[in-house]
Amino acid sequence: MEWGQGVSWRRQLAIIALVYVVEGFPMGVYADVWPVFFRRHGATLAEIGWLSGLSLAWSLKVLWSPLIDRFGERRRWIAACLVVMAGCLLVFAGASQDGVGALAWLALGLFCLASATQDVAIDAYTIGLVERGREGPANSVRITAYRAGLIAAGGMLLLPRWIGWSGAFGIAALGFVLLAGAVLVCPRVAVPEAARRELLPALRRWILRKGVFSVAAFILLYRIGDRAMGPMVAPFWVDRGFSDEEIAFAKTTLGTLATIAGAVAGGGVVSRIGIGRSLGVLGVLAMGSNLGYAAAAAVNAGWIGVVSASVLESFCGGLASAAFLSYLMRICEKEHAAVQYALVTSLYAFAGTLVAAPSGWLTERMGYAAYFALTAAFALPAFAFLRGARGWIGSAEGLEAALTPASSPELQRGPPRS
Repeated sequence: MEWGQGVSWRRQLAIIALVYVVEGFPMGVYADVWPVFFRRHGATLAEIGWLSGLSLAWSLKVLWSPLIDRFGERRRWIAACLVVMAGCLLVFAGASQDGVGALAWLALGLFCLASATQDVAIDAYTIGLVERGREGPANSVRITAYRAGLIAAGGMLLLPRWIGWSGAFGIAALGFVLLAGAVLVCPRVAVPEAARRELLPALRRWILRKGVFSVAAFILLYRIGDRAMGPMVAPFWVDRGFSDEEIAFAKTTLGTLATIAGAVAGGGVVSRIGIGRSLGVLGVLAMGSNLGYAAAAAVNAGWIGVVSASVLESFCGGLASAAFLSYLMRICEKEHAAVQYALVTSLYAFAGTLVAAPSGWLTERMGYAAYFALTAAFALPAFAFLRGARGWIGSAEGLEAALTPASSPELQRGPPRS
């Protein structure tokens, strides 16, 4: 099968839901489960802090993404990474209750590497599966399923009380193996052999297209306001006097539901008015929602005011994410999606790291209200590059058409449909 042909739209959405639960679950283990496990097993706060450094695997994944486009088949890459992560979880299942040793730290590093590699394969597989023009609804499902994976991983914390950490990690490892089997029975999305061979020339041609500066600047800046505000949201809740339970309910539970609702609504907007217009309309809403937090900080709002600001920001973030992810999917060529999508998402992640690092320093000097208002302004320059960035939506289709089997005798000699 090539590029989603022969797979019904309903089945495509079901497959997307599966693979993005698969993608979200390891990230949930990394972000929510490991810190608790390490602390319970005597790790120092400094050691736990080093956990964040392992997120470098996701920023650097573009370096080995060509391997996924060049060799093997994307479903098998996903399944292999799941099996590797299951093995890493079994290492933790056998970890000493008196501390976390060097082997466990090595397993954690390998887990992050496998998770980042899996993400590359899943994104490339999805871009190949989804038909052009249907990115909006696909991304609604994608965001929802990813969040579901995060929540499912957090649920692991309920198990140790009853079956111990070894049992919890053992069950999770079994789940990873079962997910690997489920992925392997999904339809194959073939990559023509000729496209594999011309990977580097195709990447160079893709990067050197007209308007690349506008596209790169737009990707760097479009969601930078949320990335800048993110690290200061939890401290703001704490400093406003909210309990851990209140933060967990409002910020995590209600925030996740609002993000999912925004993603679903955003997918509908993208389908109705197109990716280009959605980027402008939904981007303005997301940028403006940061001002809700600024207002809540400025007037010393109570519970209702802060929760309202949180729900608004999460909902608008879901709206903009649906449009932005649809844009990133559309500008990538299906046959080279692993490298290209890894490149643009690494670019986005790099920008987020740069603005997040000084967020605390700026907030200490400006105060929450002024800093939250500033984060809204951070995204303004993105709209100066929007017109140029839109140009790649059409040019990506034209370039891909030139590479399809119908127009290229060489590509006709690619692998047969399955």
